[in-house]
Amino acid sequence: MSENPFAAFTPKKEWLVCVDSDGCAMDTMDSKHHQAFCPQLIRVYGLEEYAGLITPHWMEVNLYSRTRGVNRFKGLAATMRMLAEHGVRVPGADELCTWVEKAPKLSNPALEEAVAAGGGAGLQKALEWSRAVNAAIAAMGDDSRPFPGCREALAAIHVLTDTAVVSSANSEALAEEWTRHGLVQHMDVVLGQDAGTKEACLSALSAKGYAPGHVLMVGDALGDLAAAAELERMLGRRLEENPVRSAYIITADADFEQHFGKKAKRRRKLYNGMIPCQVYMYF
Repeated sequence: MSENPFAAFTPKKEWLVCVDSDGCAMDTMDSKHHQAFCPQLIRVYGLEEYAGLITPHWMEVNLYSRTRGVNRFKGLAATMRMLAEHGVRVPGADELCTWVEKAPKLSNPALEEAVAAGGGAGLQKALEWSRAVNAAIAAMGDDSRPFPGCREALAAIHVLTDTAVVSSANSEALAEEWTRHGLVQHMDVVLGQDAGTKEACLSALSAKGYAPGHVLMVGDALGDLAAAAELERMLGRRLEENPVRSAYIITADADFEQHFGKKAKRRRKLYNGMIPCQVYMYF
């Protein structure tokens, strides 16, 4: 994979639509955590004795709470902290948690570099687990599939806009799934965890020259909302630096004006399906 996945991407249209993968385009969120992430954590770390404690916690953190869709290594660190609170000390857990807190990127290549640079048993075990997760996901095969209508929707969107996959999933698995299901042909660039955080990816894509309000993030978790909020802040700065006659932005984010950094001249309520939104008008 290219060290700079953004280098080959050049805007061709006025708008950009970014789409998350697991749980948004691909109906894979639950199956991956139940069949790969959690079982491999228990197996690799030899924690079968604590499976009844680990499994519900893992599902709560990664599927059924505000941290849904969190980076896998953050989820692993959260589980290690939970176990410590219950008196279960996992060798190397402190080293892992420190790396998760300080590393600029949380991905297999970043972890491999940390291990090569002298990382201890905690990082080595985390890398073993992550690789085992990737192998388990690959073995799932057709258990991963896009949501009904996803392929048709992406094809229709791509006619009108540039498109990008922006996901915290493993990049190789991401490319394989989207290729196998015939989705990648409707995307201009596919960005996984190796490309950086969702916030960093959106910022880099937006910096390619899209006008304020011309980048949309479609996601299903609060991590996607956080990425969108960072995009709103960046767009506000760009509008301040490069004033335009008018800008009209549609969003469901009730805190948009706070993130954007400027009160709208006017606002209008509307609905995106059942989702209440606002049109923020700047002129």
